[in-house]
Amino acid sequence: MRLHSLRLQAFGPFAGVETVDFDALSAGGLFLLHGATGAGKSTLFAAICFALYGRPPGDGEVVLRSHHAPPGLLTEVTLEATIAGRRLRITRVPAQERPRKSGRGTTLHRPQTQLSEWRAGAAGQGGGWRAVSTSHQEAGHELELLLGMSREQFCQVVLLPQNEFTRFLRASSAERRHLLGRLFRTGRFGRVESWLAERARATGEAATAAREDVLRLAERVKQAAGEALGPGAGAPDGTRPETLTGPARDWAHALVAAAEEAHLRALAAEREAAGALAGRRAHEGAVRELHRLQAAFAAATEQRERLDAGRPRLHELRARRALAQRAQRLAPFLHALDQARQAARRAEAAEATARQPLDQEQAALGAERLAQAERELRGEIGGLNVLLSEEAEDESAAARLRVLEQESAEAARRRQRARAWLDGEPALRAALTARLDAARAAAAEAARHADALHALGVRLAAARRRDTLLDLAERAAARAAELHATARAADEELTGIRSRRLDGLVGELAGALAEGEPCPVCGSRSHPAPAAPRPGRPTRRDEEAALTRQRRAEAEHGAAREEAAEAGRRAATAEGEAGEGTVADLAARHAALDERLAKATELAADAEPAAAELAALDRAHARHAEEETGALAAIAALRAEREALTARRAELGRRLRAARGPAATLAERVRQLTAAAEALSRAALAARAAEEAAREFADRAAAAEAACREAGFATVEEAQAAGLPEEALRAVEEEIEAHRAAETALAATLADPALREAARQPPADLESAATDLKAATEAHTAAVAASAAARARAGELAGLAVRLETAVARLEPLEAARRTARHLATLANGTSPSNALRMQLESYVLAARLEDVVRAANLRLSRMSDQRYTLAHSDDRAAHGARSGLGLTVVDAWTGRPRATDTLSGGESFYVSLSLALGLADVVTAEAGGSALDTLFIDEGFGSLDEDSLQTVMDVLDGLREHDRVVGVVSHVPDLRRRIADRLHVRKGPQGSTLTRHSAPEG
Repeated sequence: MRLHSLRLQAFGPFAGVETVDFDALSAGGLFLLHGATGAGKSTLFAAICFALYGRPPGDGEVVLRSHHAPPGLLTEVTLEATIAGRRLRITRVPAQERPRKSGRGTTLHRPQTQLSEWRAGAAGQGGGWRAVSTSHQEAGHELELLLGMSREQFCQVVLLPQNEFTRFLRASSAERRHLLGRLFRTGRFGRVESWLAERARATGEAATAAREDVLRLAERVKQAAGEALGPGAGAPDGTRPETLTGPARDWAHALVAAAEEAHLRALAAEREAAGALAGRRAHEGAVRELHRLQAAFAAATEQRERLDAGRPRLHELRARRALAQRAQRLAPFLHALDQARQAARRAEAAEATARQPLDQEQAALGAERLAQAERELRGEIGGLNVLLSEEAEDESAAARLRVLEQESAEAARRRQRARAWLDGEPALRAALTARLDAARAAAAEAARHADALHALGVRLAAARRRDTLLDLAERAAARAAELHATARAADEELTGIRSRRLDGLVGELAGALAEGEPCPVCGSRSHPAPAAPRPGRPTRRDEEAALTRQRRAEAEHGAAREEAAEAGRRAATAEGEAGEGTVADLAARHAALDERLAKATELAADAEPAAAELAALDRAHARHAEEETGALAAIAALRAEREALTARRAELGRRLRAARGPAATLAERVRQLTAAAEALSRAALAARAAEEAAREFADRAAAAEAACREAGFATVEEAQAAGLPEEALRAVEEEIEAHRAAETALAATLADPALREAARQPPADLESAATDLKAATEAHTAAVAASAAARARAGELAGLAVRLETAVARLEPLEAARRTARHLATLANGTSPSNALRMQLESYVLAARLEDVVRAANLRLSRMSDQRYTLAHSDDRAAHGARSGLGLTVVDAWTGRPRATDTLSGGESFYVSLSLALGLADVVTAEAGGSALDTLFIDEGFGSLDEDSLQTVMDVLDGLREHDRVVGVVSHVPDLRRRIADRLHVRKGPQGSTLTRHSAPEG
């Protein structure tokens, strides 16, 4: 992936539109991103991540919109990059509030995504951008597929945060496992461990359940066998799986065979008892039949005696029946007379009841006069019904007036509340406006203080360096002066030694002559008068020693002079940077300015709350003004409706009072008249019915008297007394018929030969026969029960034996599966004895990845550390038996021994962790299978390096530019601005941050 350009709009600290031309910035392959703390350096990478993945780095909620941006400018990010050989342009607009196009307030602007691809044109024609997708999900899936890595992996390998990798370098195995697991997506191996553990648990539960089934079935077999089958009913041992196979089967089959034999014996006993029962049942039947015949003969004899005693009663019943039958022929006349009498009485009572509600005058009227009075009242009621709708209208108007009074009062209260709020609103607005103006002024002042504080901090640091360097230069000059005097003394000493040695050189030469050896001056081998050496003169050795001292003093003096000059130059530079003022003065000014900045910042923080409150006040003003207007309109409308209803009620009242009369309401008056008309109607009807019933009674009485005289009865009362009710007459006839039927049946019974024969025999012993039958029945029942129990036991044991054999067959493979699954699960989670390193499966995979990372890191670490350090992966078991696999050590070539990572110095930790981060980036990219990362960012950490180490690291970074790779360095180190030509400076200010590109190193 290579970045071409990035366009930010109202994003983060950038209030306006800022564009980063990565093609121009990375022309040299290396560029620097620098600026003050909080200016927005990391925001650029957040924008790149947001464009590619739709979310910035990190897991928390991040506010993308700039607080400095004008309301109408939407937050937007556009990134152009070449990914997997395709040049793409991604534009994303996050969800945000924007002003409404009409009216006040804001509305939610929905998020937007647009993915386009550059397509080259045909020969002689230009290319253009072609839309690929406007869907968030579709564009995100396409980009992640091309990049080949997740957002977390991208943030880890494209931006190398040194602090995190320093922590990773010194972390524990568990912490390394967490980070590497996220980057290499090895969670699937953890899921394999979980699956194996779950499989071991499931197979263990299945085997346990199968074993419990076998034990439960064995217990049921034992219970089914009971004590009837003898000692063989004991179940085999079930504590071990191997004891639940062959022995259980044999034991169950033996019990089944024993149960079958017991069943056969029980069947033979049942057949014997059934034969005995049949004989006893036949005997008992014969005895019972004899007893029945003897009892029937005795009962017939007794019944004949009772019939003879009841003959006088039979004659009396026959006479009473004849009289009742003669009176029964008069029943229609008598019934009609009785009905007419009752009807006349009821009509007379009904007439009296109907006349009770009438007044005295009306109660004396006949039926026709009562009907005429009713008709007159009905006419009056018809006239009143016409006015009922007007009375309902009057009641509705009264109810509406009460509602209007309540609504008017409520509208007045709403207007009063709205007006009270509007009267107090100017004071609130003035206070909020003053707060907002003060906060904005404080924000501008804070920005000025921040810039001044930064500049003053630079001067204060330079002043401290100046004082230190001036003191160092002064001490170096004093030492150079001392060494200069020493060098002059050594030079004078050498000159004196050489002079004195020259003066005594003849004596020195003479002292070196030997007889027969040539003279070094004249060459003669004879030395007749050699000069005597002068005592106390220096020798060659003395001169050489003095020369050595003189050269050493000169060298020390030269080095001290150079050191003093260098210290002077550095002090002069620092003095130029510091300007005028002492360290104490600058420190005091810095503290005071920092305090003013804190106060201004605290006051500036009120800008956003004050603006929000002012906007809320605007919305509240509109709401209360609208409420007041609505209340005034409602009051006027309600007043007009109330006046109209009052006039209508006055008109209706005059008409209704005349029609109502003494009643409270017109409806009550109608009800009164209707009740009176109904009473007259009922009285007239009752009078007519009473007259008709009296005439009908007189006619029925004459007809009944004539019929009774014709039937032989002197009076109607005599005929009524002779008659019987239908039920009584039927009872008399039934009694007569029953007596006749009993005589006929009794004669037939006494003529039966079987009865006469049974009567001549001795009495039957029914109790003894029944006792014998009961004993035989009980014996047969016991035999049948024993046979059924034996059959059920044999059947149950046969079924349980089959189920037990099936359960045993099922247990064997489950036990084998349980052992296999347990072995694999303990092997994968590191608890198996065969896993000597106690290494989990995911840790094993991560250890292999960590070895790849260490190999990739050592390619650069060896160069950065001047062949001194290399990283080594360790899978040794940790202390106290803890799990291992992700250990890291540093091998020091100077000592040949490994070192713990936390023994490295700050600078060493930086380039070791940088090498580790670069190696991890290479391995993650290769592992993810995505496109090559042609653009890489390295974040901070350079300040911990000395000059030589910094140069070595810069050489390695230059090496990263091979194969057309671009490296961006994010740092505050001033020396990097002199080393890196292409720079992007992020400046912060009260109106937001801005970007400036430089293409030459600082002097």
